[in-house]
Amino acid sequence: MSNPQQLRYTKEHEWVTAVDADGVATVGITEFAANALGDVVYAQLPEVGETVTAGDTCGELESTKSVSDLYAPVTGEVVEANQDVVDDPALVNSAPLAGGWLFKVKITDEPADLLSADQYTALTAG
Repeated sequence: MSNPQQLRYTKEHEWVTAVDADGVATVGITEFAANALGDVVYAQLPEVGETVTAGDTCGELESTKSVSDLYAPVTGEVVEANQDVVDDPALVNSAPLAGGWLFKVKITDEPADLLSADQYTALTAG
């Protein structure tokens, strides 16, 4: 499984990119989470303009196995939801670190407890 070094991770298995020049970061779920979920058949993502709070639920992913809450890794305003994932939720499984990203958020607060790639790899190794 790939846990790219440039991403930060949560214990709930979301990833977040570094902020870009506009203060926006991209959020998705990890390969570990995508594999554990099984085939994703439905994605409910936060709405554009909605404020998400780090650690709070902001959507859900439904698979053939279960329904899993989606947690915001950071606090901020949602500026884009990935319509491709809404239209084809299987993208979460086939490309969780690329085309299967979930939403973009203009960050107002980034929690200190985000994990590095090495920390996340250690968390999921057990």
